[in-house]
Amino acid sequence: MDVPEPVRRFLEGDRESWLRVEEYRDADSLVVKAQVPGIDPDKDADITLTGNELQITVRHEEKTEHKDKEGYRSEFRHGTFSRTVSLPAAVDPGDVTASYTDGILEIRVPVPEQGPREGRKVLVTRV
Repeated sequence: MDVPEPVRRFLEGDRESWLRVEEYRDADSLVVKAQVPGIDPDKDADITLTGNELQITVRHEEKTEHKDKEGYRSEFRHGTFSRTVSLPAAVDPGDVTASYTDGILEIRVPVPEQGPREGRKVLVTRV
């Protein structure tokens, strides 16, 4: 049985190390969005392009304080979250753009138009 990647990671207990992303085509670009509120994109986000793989890594630290009549409580949550997105073709890293608005990291990757792929018969030779 083929288990989807997010389900497999959840079942294996790896819920904190990956980012959820949204991917779609917009004209001649692949758009990848990740919801990462509360980060400083200059310090906390790394985007790397290697061949036809886009690697997104985000470091996040969240501090929550609760004060009540009984005392003081503090919780810290931090970690490094990453996701690799496969691209349909290798892309020039200089053409990739990224922006961060209202907690959403958006990466735009230009994808060259691909014509219809024609099948080609491969001949088998006897040896």
